[in-house]
Amino acid sequence: MAESQILATSGGMVLSGRGQFQWRFGGLLRYALELSGASRPKLCFLNTATGDDDTRLRACYGAAAGEQVEASHVALFPMPNVEDVRAHLLAQDVIWVGGGSVANLLALWRVHGLDTVMREAFEGGVVLAGVSAGSLCWHTGGTTDSFGPELSPVTNGLGLVPYGNGVHYDSEPQRRPLLQHLVATGVLPRSYATEDGVGLHYVGTEMREAVAELPGRRAYRIEPDGNGGVVETALSTRLLDY
Repeated sequence: MAESQILATSGGMVLSGRGQFQWRFGGLLRYALELSGASRPKLCFLNTATGDDDTRLRACYGAAAGEQVEASHVALFPMPNVEDVRAHLLAQDVIWVGGGSVANLLALWRVHGLDTVMREAFEGGVVLAGVSAGSLCWHTGGTTDSFGPELSPVTNGLGLVPYGNGVHYDSEPQRRPLLQHLVATGVLPRSYATEDGVGLHYVGTEMREAVAELPGRRAYRIEPDGNGGVVETALSTRLLDY
């Protein structure tokens, strides 16, 4: 059976032009495709975290045009766009989940049973990947702006890996201190965080490697120090050569 793999990132799509939604595949998304081992991977986009926004969906398909992938998407608004969501997702090589509101994503997924389907996909060897909300969702929880501009904890992630998660660790100043506080107080377990352009590659429940599509960016492990604080360790981060 194929290995269970997750690539949880703060990147993956990069701008290809002047427009806000002119995207191309970045190194992290290309790495997710490589992890699948497929010569022409079946790649499914989920933009639940932005309410299946059409503009972002078109940007995803625009980025996929000309790539050696078989692209599709699953939307839940106003109703699922495929007849059998479970069968469609389990048939993929890579599932890429976009950013937005992780709180709303988790709620909608549970209403539609996608929490169970994603665990099946994980255990069946589908590479689960994504950015921001699409990174947080695979963990036990993390920090989110789902509830407003002041960051809040989210603690009801899918828990496919038993760690907390921090995204945009270098670009949004509230992220680092809040994640450290949540780990120090036991709200979140040991956590892994990514600067923009960095991804965490999990095999099973082991954090195997940190990888980056941008030079000089890092990932971090945050653990309780036993005295009410935390120890933050910068991890060796391999620069991808895509």
